[in-house]
Parts: sequence; structure tokens; C-alpha cells
Amino acid sequence: MIRKEINNSLEHTEDSFQKLSIQVSLNGLSFCVLDTIGKKLEVSFSRTFHKELTPFELEKELRDALGEKDIPNYRFSEVVVIHKNALYSLVPQALFQEEELSNYLKFNAKIFATDHLDYDVMESLEAVNVYVPFANVNNYVYELFGEFEFKHSATVLLETLIKLPLSGQGKSCYVHLSESQMDMAVFSNKQLLFFNSYWYTTEEDFMYYLLFALEQLQLDPGTLKLRLMGDVEEGDPLVNICGEYLEQVSLFIPASQNFEELENGPPLDFTLSSTL
Repeated sequence: MIRKEINNSLEHTEDSFQKLSIQVSLNGLSFCVLDTIGKKLEVSFSRTFHKELTPFELEKELRDALGEKDIPNYRFSEVVVIHKNALYSLVPQALFQEEELSNYLKFNAKIFATDHLDYDVMESLEAVNVYVPFANVNNYVYELFGEFEFKHSATVLLETLIKLPLSGQGKSCYVHLSESQMDMAVFSNKQLLFFNSYWYTTEEDFMYYLLFALEQLQLDPGTLKLRLMGDVEEGDPLVNICGEYLEQVSLFIPASQNFEELENGPPLDFTLSSTL
């Protein structure tokens, strides 16, 4: 398998100034190309699948989408791939042992002997994220561009959230929504208390997972700050139903990005834009 560094091989030539970020899941994919000098997007693409695909179907969708935007003919200074799935487990960094990857995952994720396992070290959280990347997608991207960096979406999300001022002000909860998946993170004064991912289909499903987690953490819905982000906007049923049970609910709008988006391009997912 590939290493998790950016390569200085012929595929990433010194005169390249464009960065490619790709996010893949069995429910959708997105990618964008950033002009790192002009600080503006040149390409932005997003697609949600009408059903959950297999990893091999996902690879075909990615091949078609990249070909549609002529991405294989670009030269990039940097390529990043984000793997989004629920096949992960967070481990305290002090307890982490690289030879125990399968043991960290086997109790909360269905893994096979043939699965390639990997991990991201999150120094700012003193934790390690152990997960199953889409190995066939990694191999395909490697064929196109040579060595590149890849991470799990939970890693990108947590490393971004821990830097926000609100994460250091008492107890706060962030819920990131995308493709019927909710990623829930709770912080207390820059310390991660809780993180988990759930699949939901109705607003009632969403509230069950949210309130049950808060109950287990003994957090007061009347004082906790809840920030919704991702595929959600003002007036959505999820926002309204959260307001019925929690006192402090708001949409999280990221600070101004340091790049210019395409005027008619699809909105960027928070985790994808966080890698630019």
C-alpha cells in the first residue's frame, strides 16, 4: 500500500501549483482542484448516489467523475484523499500499539482478514484513529498521481473542530450531517469527550441518537451548545426538532475561507474544504 506522505516524484513536478482533494464514501463522492497561488477553485464536483454502492462500484464512479472533469491530465503539487465510512475506532495515543489494529476495530466494525487497516495520529487530541480505507480507491489514485496523503473523514473533522474557539468554552456539541450520516463530537474545554457516527433516516432517528448520547454523557440539554453543520440549513426539520429539546441550537457557519469558490459550483463539504 501507499505511504501517507506527499511524493516529490515526477507525478508532482516542481512547477505544479494545483492541489486535488477527494472525498469518497459508499453514498457519494466529491472532489475539487485548488489553484494554490491564485487561491481559487478551478474545479468542484459532488455526487450523491441513490443507493449504497460497493467499493468497486465506488471506484468506477470515481474513475468516471475524474474523467468527466479531465482530472487525470492535471499535474498536482499535492493530492489528498479522505475516506468517509463508519469503519473506524478512536484509541488513546498513550495506549496505541500498531500491531493491534484489528483488535481496536473488531468490536465495533465488521472487518475481514483481507481488509487493509490504517491509522491517523491526531496529536492535538492525543488520540489515534484506526480505520479501514477503501484500498481499491487508494490504488487507483496512486496509479494516476503517484504517492499521496490520505486520511479518514473523522480525523479531518476532529482536527478542525478542536481548533475552534467554541471547543474551548465549556461544553459544546457539534453534529456534522451528510448523506444520512451524522457525526457527533462533544468537547469540554478543548478536551474531546465523545465522538461517534450514526446512520439515520428520519428526524426522530436523529433525535434518538443525539439525546441518548447526551443522556449517557450526563449533559444538560438546557445548557449545552449544539452546533449543526454540513448538509443542513435554516428551516430544515432537523433544526426545528432540535429546538424542541435543546435551548441553544444554531447552525455552524465556518469562518471565511482563504480561497474563492466557483460561482456556480456545488457547495463544498466541511471536511473536504478543511483539507484545502
